[in-house]
Amino acid sequence: MRCPYCSVDNDKVIDSRATEAGAAVRRRRQCVACGKRFTTYEYVERSTRLSVIKRDGSRVPYDRDKMMAGLDRACWKRPVKAEQLQKIVDEVEEEVFRTHDREVQSSDIGEALAERLKKVDQVAYVRYASVWKQFRDLHDILDEVKEVLETSQPDTPPEQGKLFPE
Repeated sequence: MRCPYCSVDNDKVIDSRATEAGAAVRRRRQCVACGKRFTTYEYVERSTRLSVIKRDGSRVPYDRDKMMAGLDRACWKRPVKAEQLQKIVDEVEEEVFRTHDREVQSSDIGEALAERLKKVDQVAYVRYASVWKQFRDLHDILDEVKEVLETSQPDTPPEQGKLFPE
């Protein structure tokens, strides 16, 4: 591994551990020449490319970052930690690669993300659902909010707050 500081190709591995639910290996390295430390990540290269079939029938390459961006927008100014979003994306990605070979419907990905997000933050879920389900008017939003309120579980985290305070 080439040192990012001095470009010498001579380092030693100080520590290795699995990360991202075992999907990657994180290595702490130290350059023998300059003594600086840096971190590298190793991922398994996926030989088969997964395509996502969009609503209009077009196909695009699978992109994990798009899932994260959608969740980030839905959780803007909400008490949701980045680690929680990362965990949701990890779970959905693992499910998608386990259950699909070459192609997956974008609606399958959206549904998997939505069901996990609903358990984390109801407001963020309604925001996400408004885009994912393509709400046409306020009645669609109110119907979704009513469904969330009817199906909400009593063990909702206290930091989440209520969708409609009393």
